[in-house]
Order: sequence, then C-alpha cells, then structure tokens
Amino acid sequence: MFKFIKIEKHTLSELLMLAYPMVVSQGAFAVMIFTDRYFMSLISPTHMAASLGGGVASFFCMSLFIGVLSYANALVAQYYGARELEKCPRVVTQGLILCLAFIPTLLLIGYFVGDLFLLMGHAPELEVLERKYFYILIWGSSIGLIKTCLASYFTGIAKTRVVMIADTLGVMLNIPLTYALIFGTWVFPELGIEGAAYATIISSSFSLTLFLVFYFERQHRARYFVGQSLRLEKGILRRYVRLGFPSGVEMFLNVAAFNLFLLMFQSYGVTEAAAAAIVFNWDIISFVPMLGLNVALISLVGRFVGEENMDRLRQVILSGFLISLSYSSILAITFVVFREALVLLFVVDVPNAGAILELSTFMMVGLASYAMADAIILVIGGVLRGAGDTRWLMWVSVSLHWVMLIVQFFVIKVFYMGPRTAWVVFVIMIIATAAVYALRLRGEKWRTPEALARVMAEQ
Repeated sequence: MFKFIKIEKHTLSELLMLAYPMVVSQGAFAVMIFTDRYFMSLISPTHMAASLGGGVASFFCMSLFIGVLSYANALVAQYYGARELEKCPRVVTQGLILCLAFIPTLLLIGYFVGDLFLLMGHAPELEVLERKYFYILIWGSSIGLIKTCLASYFTGIAKTRVVMIADTLGVMLNIPLTYALIFGTWVFPELGIEGAAYATIISSSFSLTLFLVFYFERQHRARYFVGQSLRLEKGILRRYVRLGFPSGVEMFLNVAAFNLFLLMFQSYGVTEAAAAAIVFNWDIISFVPMLGLNVALISLVGRFVGEENMDRLRQVILSGFLISLSYSSILAITFVVFREALVLLFVVDVPNAGAILELSTFMMVGLASYAMADAIILVIGGVLRGAGDTRWLMWVSVSLHWVMLIVQFFVIKVFYMGPRTAWVVFVIMIIATAAVYALRLRGEKWRTPEALARVMAEQ
C-alpha cells in the first residue's frame, strides 16, 4: 500500500503541528501519574502498588464511557473536513446528553468493582489503600467524562493547543497539590493516598473550567454556531452511538482484561506488585505521549475522510509511522541500557529492594521489546478509528486481549508459574496484536468508497 509513496514534508509538518500539543498534553498527564506514584513510593512500596491498582481499576470503570465520548474527535473532524462547521458543536451537545445516562451507570459499576481487590487475594494492607484511592476517583469521575467530550471536540476542529493549555495547566496545579495533600505541607492536611486522589479531582475540575471558557469564547461561538447547537440532533446522536459504542466497548473490555491481568499479577505478592508499578510507570513515558499522536491521527484521518482525499490520508499514515517508530526505538534502547538505574529511582531504602530490583530489571527488557509494537498499534488504531472501522477494531482487539487473559489465568492461577512467565506472555500478546493490526491496514475493506460513505451516513 505504501511501498512507493514518498512522505511529503507538508503532510508530515501538518501532523506534527497537530500532534505536538496532544503529545505535550498526554506527556503532562504521564508526568502527573509518574509523580503521583513516585510520591507514593516515598511512603512505601505498598502505597505505590495501591496507586497503580486503584488507578487502573478506576479507569476500567470509566473506559466504556470515555471510549464512546472520545469518538467525538473523529465525528467532529469528519464534519470539519466536509465544511459542515455548524454540526461540530452539535456533537458536543449529543455527548453531554450521553453523559446524563453514563454517570449514574458509572457510579453503580464502581460500587461493585471495589470488591475486586479483596476477591483477587490482595494483601490486606494493599487492599485497604486501593479501595480508598479507587472510590474517591470514582466519585469524581463525572468531571473526567465531560472533559473528555470537550477535549475531543477541540482536537476534531484542529485546536489541539487548547487541549494542551487546559491539560498542562491542570497538571501544573496537580503536582504541587498532590505533594501537599499527601504529606501535609503548607496549610494542607496530611491525607496520604487519599490526598493524591483528591488532588486529581481538583486539577481535573480546573482543566474542565478552562475548556468551558474556550468553548464559550465569543469568536468561537460565532464561527461554530455554538448557541444554536444546544439541542437534540437524532441523526448525529445515531452516528455517535453507531460508531462510538464499538470504540467504547473495545476500550472497556481491553481495560478490563488488562486490569484483571494486573490484579492477578499483583496477587503474587507485594514485591511483584511493586515491580509492576515501577515498570508500568516507565511504560507510561512511552505509551501515553504516543496516545497524543493517536488522537491527532484520528482527527486528521477523519478530516480527510470527510474531504474524500485518500492521497492525503496515505501521507498521514506514513508520517505517523515515521514519528512513532523513531520515538519508540529511542525509548526501547534507553529502557535496556539504563534499566537498572531507572528501577533504582523507586527502590532506594525500601523493604525487599533486592528482589524488586531483580524482577523489575527483567521486566524492563520486556518493556523495551514491546515499545515499538505499541507504537504500531497506536498508529494503525488511530487510522482505522478515524476512518470509522470501529467494529473490526472492537472484535479483533477484544478477542486478542481476552485470549491473553485466559492464558494468564492458567499461567498464574492454575499452573502457578512465576511472574517472569506471566510477563513474557504479556509481551507476546502485544507483539501479536501489532502484527494483526498491520494486516488489516494493508487490506482494502476499511477504505473502499462504499465503506467510507457508510461511515458518513447519519442513520
């Protein structure tokens, strides 16, 4: 498909200009998570492991709804490319209508998911901390849903700098506030792991306020007819549900599979739970900024689908591969060469430091092995999602993740194999997923004129 196509500089430049604010935004989010867990590690490895388990569990509960709402990016970009600007903010209104149904359901799910930590056999001291962190995040989750809808809208109209400003300023507030609420500095009480959760909610509220200021700004309201968009639009809502729900189901079930794998892995013991927290902390530095590129690809591909410009779409795909593979290859080398130093940042003067260091350095090699596969998955996933191929992504991605989970159940819970074996299985799953995605990208089904016309239909 791409063998004899030369990358045009202006397409690469356009993708970089759209992507870099999103990479900065997602990178800031990665820094926030990284520092939260680092602050937790200063208390104990158990606190650090609890912030990983509780954080992943809260995202698991939100993932279905975030997956649906974030499809506003592709929908808005498609209307933007088709020059139907008045429909762009109508997507936001339909997203907010969906939020009214999602929020009560999310709180109900969170109520029952809180019991998973105990059911997975976590140590009592770990389970108590995970519950505290998890429940606070769930009660503040409505802020995250509304923020997702607005952030996706601004990405869809190519205003990624708005997302960068709102998210980055939120992180700048979060980091010192987290430290203050964890350790009780300045005028703040010492709240421990609960303080980290409260700081996340407060900083998210601040970012949401900034998004609303930009959304209702006078020139923006006039250009996109925001005042006329505050109503139910059944055609747009149907597109939102038809194309967005497969993305939401995919994210929900994939995060569920990952969360269950992580809970099983943490059931090995506190040493293994701490090692997983350390390695996934460094994984965030690789994965989350690439999510910024993924979001930019969804927006740009959606725009060219709306314009019916397949030549530009091919250029975007090649540019995405060039950026992502260059970045991930540098990180992969770093993770191997400096793996011990990267791990030691978290295990100075802690119980079982030697065992944590030994397992973590082994797992860092696995992280380096799948870093480039992750980059391929995110590029191809962004392209297919922007082109509306969400059903295929849902079925294939979910199937691969749950096959991995079943295998992990036998590895960890039935045959009682060690954490190294479980980690190797995890790495193989990611590499296999990248290979399957690549085969789909090379095929024709997702990019035929008939398939793209169905994507744009409001039925």
